[in-house]
Amino acid sequence: MTDPESEDLAARTAHEVRVAVGRLWRRLRLVANEGGLSASQSSALARIAKGEADTAAALAAMDGVRPQSMAATVAALERDGLVERSVDPADGRRAILRMTPAGEARFRGDRAARQEWLARTLRERLDDGELATVLEAAALLQRLTER
Repeated sequence: MTDPESEDLAARTAHEVRVAVGRLWRRLRLVANEGGLSASQSSALARIAKGEADTAAALAAMDGVRPQSMAATVAALERDGLVERSVDPADGRRAILRMTPAGEARFRGDRAARQEWLARTLRERLDDGELATVLEAAALLQRLTER
């Protein structure tokens, strides 16, 4: 039988972690998005850069949006010169998405901006003991996401 106090602690911890991670994620998106990409454009660009998807249909499925919505997102990335389409040699009906050099630079720059902001903010707001605690918490959060 589970201890009710343990359940309450787990529920309270779940709430606090969810809120904190959500706020951190929104802040990191703002830092990296000072150049004007929408959240869906940033997500699509990151997925293409990481090799997670190479078609608009795959991106739509991963982000849980309609293919028509992703088509508009990809069209905007293409218009901005961040991705390009090419015909799939195995299936001429499919368009394969690739990062352009400008897209790769944008992705790397956004990632670097997030890293720099977070490192600077950690240094400015936390002492060494708190930094060690955050590092330990990060390891625990990583464990939660392992399968």
